[in-house]
Amino acid sequence: MKRVEESPRIFAIFAFSTCGSYSGMFKMSVECKNRSESDLSIEVKFEYPFRLHQVYIDAPTCKGESPERLFLIGDYSSSAEFFVTVGVFSFLYSMAALSVYVFILEKYREGCKGAQIDFVVTSVFTFFWLVASSAWAKGLSDVKAATDPDKVVLLIEACDEPENRCREVHDPVVSGLNTSVAFGFLNLILWGGNLWFVFKETGWMAAFGGTYAPSQEKAPAPESFGQEGYGQEGYAQQGDAYAGTQGGYQPDYGQGGYTEGGGDYQQGGYEQQPTSFANQM
Repeated sequence: MKRVEESPRIFAIFAFSTCGSYSGMFKMSVECKNRSESDLSIEVKFEYPFRLHQVYIDAPTCKGESPERLFLIGDYSSSAEFFVTVGVFSFLYSMAALSVYVFILEKYREGCKGAQIDFVVTSVFTFFWLVASSAWAKGLSDVKAATDPDKVVLLIEACDEPENRCREVHDPVVSGLNTSVAFGFLNLILWGGNLWFVFKETGWMAAFGGTYAPSQEKAPAPESFGQEGYGQEGYAQQGDAYAGTQGGYQPDYGQGGYTEGGGDYQQGGYEQQPTSFANQM
């Protein structure tokens, strides 16, 4: 196994947690000509999944009437929820893949089926990270615009009167959301990089190159290896045939005629009868 699932898992957690746990707030003030009608601390809170059209503020009218209720503009829940969903499922799949690599790695490599399935799923998550990160980056830009106090005050009717003064007091802090987008594109790079390592384990590269071996079985031995002409039985038969050409060579080592005086050494009864041309030589 050449893949490391630790990094995608960690960055997936950072991606969906920084987005899914966000809660922001901004403040603005409306100072009316009649100071008793002013509201110098209008606090507006919003959070994930950023259904801003459900977030309202009660702004003074500066006309001696009850405050008017205004709603923010936009619903950006689809891009935010899709981003978080991709992050959660990426984390779960990384955990499952890590468990497979640790406990049943041999079965994962068997027949390359596990690697091929892993490659397909990793490709899907890579595509999802591309779509989710791009969509959420655009959605975050719209969220920033919809929660900009300088633009929200334009929705208040009292702020159209020159004698009234409207201004922002506190901008929303969106650094956590910016971080979520960064982690989203970082996950895209990590999952895309993992595609190469998974692809090398699928066996498709060897198949395309013409060197793919579907099994690891050994080739059978040649048939001639076990034939009689090459085996021990044939060899034994050849040895018997050679022994038969010796004509029953039976030497007699009886020493019956040793004469000291003559200095001759005679072997009584030892007569070698050559039975073949080879023995005569």
